[in-house]
Amino acid sequence: MQHRASPMDDQIWAWSATRIADSIRAKDISSREAVLSFLTRIDEVNPTVNAIVSLQAQAALDTADAADRAVAAGDRLGPLHGVPITTKVNVDQAGLPTTNGVTALADNLAHSDSPVVANLRQAGAVLLGRTNTPAFSMRWYTDNDLHGRTLNPWQADRTPGGSSGGASVAVATGMCAIGHGNDGGGSIRYPAYCTATVGLRPSFGRVPSFNATAPTERPLSLQLISVQGAVTRTVADARLALCAMAVDDPRDPWFVPVPLALPRSRPRTVALSIDPAGVGVHEVVRDQLIRAAAILVNAGYQVERQDPPDVGAAAAAWNDHAQGEARLSVGSQVMSLGDHRAQRAFELMMARTPLLDTASLMRLGSARATLLRRWQLFMQASPLVLCPVAMEPALPYGVDTESEASVDRLYRSHVWLFATAFLGLPSISVPTGVVDGLPMGVQIIGPRFREDMVLDAAQAIEQACGVHTPIHPQTHRESAHQA
Repeated sequence: MQHRASPMDDQIWAWSATRIADSIRAKDISSREAVLSFLTRIDEVNPTVNAIVSLQAQAALDTADAADRAVAAGDRLGPLHGVPITTKVNVDQAGLPTTNGVTALADNLAHSDSPVVANLRQAGAVLLGRTNTPAFSMRWYTDNDLHGRTLNPWQADRTPGGSSGGASVAVATGMCAIGHGNDGGGSIRYPAYCTATVGLRPSFGRVPSFNATAPTERPLSLQLISVQGAVTRTVADARLALCAMAVDDPRDPWFVPVPLALPRSRPRTVALSIDPAGVGVHEVVRDQLIRAAAILVNAGYQVERQDPPDVGAAAAAWNDHAQGEARLSVGSQVMSLGDHRAQRAFELMMARTPLLDTASLMRLGSARATLLRRWQLFMQASPLVLCPVAMEPALPYGVDTESEASVDRLYRSHVWLFATAFLGLPSISVPTGVVDGLPMGVQIIGPRFREDMVLDAAQAIEQACGVHTPIHPQTHRESAHQA
């Protein structure tokens, strides 16, 4: 694996989560030492990028001390024992507000942990702080009136992605080892793509989810489309985080207890698909895909140029269902409680979203089954799909609030993110390098509950392309690997 040595490599905050967990288990370092290292890094970096918007330093140190006592006592240790991580402000964490980036929710106190937070605690993780999200987590830009704007440490005029932009920036700059996130339309994978980190979107049903602070159940589209996951610096850390999060919780009726590792009965065949929806692709995105395909061939995969079915139709169905229900479920709240940027973005999204009536809701429900069936038949021969994360590099800040034309640009760029979210398939964004100062990466999609296959292919790409974070904001060009 390519990774240029630098003075930061000697700092615990620059280590992978896997290395930190192994070192704590072996008593080479203590969890307290790890937490103190990250707290120092947060003090140094967070004022510049504003990724962590709520810091629980003393609570983290107390948890670390308890973790160290457990190691000394020879207790059974979880996979993330003593590892400092962050959680996103749109999931419940006991004793803290679930703000979702909304000023009116600043005091929306949670009295219990959401399932994913509970599972991370049970795995031994140390919760350092909470990361930023756009208001109502509805934009691909991380900015709100309550917590402010999170900056991309590679180029501040580009989006760090959203809605898990705070998580991706915290991970990319070494402020946490793992950043919890969630993905309903690219909200893990796109921030990872924008910051040269790894973003795994698990299968629908893999990681349990529930927020007791929510006044009602989520709309059906979010129940079927939105998943919990993580942003990490390495593929191994993504695998570790998934192991910690994918534990049953009776509060989520959609959870499916499928083993994380399944028999290797499928062929090592990858479909390389670039622009099946005909929306246009940036030349550098195409180049990175061709490069990644060659890497997979060298790793023993058979790569064939072929397109999975109905990518454009799946992306359009995502918009009609998810955004159509958003108009009915949270539209009034966004327009009354959201900041002006969220309101403007919502108005522009609704301008391209048809009204959702009973007939169209029935049609979309049927379409999801039809499209997923076609994909599953396609994946019998080609179980993995190599494709863009987005159709162009990280977008300039504010594209989603400028005009209907600029929002069309965003939707064209995100067609793969929308399609895979609608289908509920596991997919990962893995970095391939840095071009003209901007991170680049590719996406790998797999069959339902085959995160193991997706992670294996991503590991081969990472082995060849290297790890590109952590970085220092605005000083990365001196040492960044150039693809």
